[in-house]
Amino acid sequence: MSRRAFQHQPEDVRRQALIDATLDAVADLGLAGANVREVAARASVTPGLIRHYFQSKDRLVEAAYATFVAEMTEDMQRQVGEGSPADRLERLVRASCSEPIANSRHIAIWAAFVGGAHADTALARVHRDGYRAFRQLLEDIIRALWIERGIDADAALIGRQAIAVNAVIDGIWLEVSLDRAAFDGIDIPRLALDSVFAILQLPNDQGASR
Repeated sequence: MSRRAFQHQPEDVRRQALIDATLDAVADLGLAGANVREVAARASVTPGLIRHYFQSKDRLVEAAYATFVAEMTEDMQRQVGEGSPADRLERLVRASCSEPIANSRHIAIWAAFVGGAHADTALARVHRDGYRAFRQLLEDIIRALWIERGIDADAALIGRQAIAVNAVIDGIWLEVSLDRAAFDGIDIPRLALDSVFAILQLPNDQGASR
């Protein structure tokens, strides 16, 4: 992308291009390496243009992390789709340990931002909001699962189950993204589904023969 072409694009496209360049830099170099000069070079713009849109590197990094979290959540929601609660839960679990959700680029970006969140309140807020959104998705599915089965589960129980299910999903997503070869010969989605349904104390009819 040339600077001339970049300057003739709409403002939202320019901002997104800078965010994309930031995420690429974070994936390759970590937060420390994703400095204004590096991002500008990857976006083929001047460092001054970055400051024009984001005022500072911190605001650019915050926007990039918020975009990354939102896109991951949206991808997951698309994968879940419609259908019965059990089918939606199965699709969520399968998507979490499969491409395009589980890949080395995503884990590199996530790890870099999480590593910086403990010392940056803005990144910590983005991380917290993203976690809450995913937990809410899980709680909605689990609640619907219990209603479908005629089980009266209170909000506290559903919340605890969502936390436990999320922990299993995060753990498998992390390990699979880091080293998929370590799971050769293992049906990863089935393993994840067995674990999730065990937490919910339900037989895993989903995915048993898939």
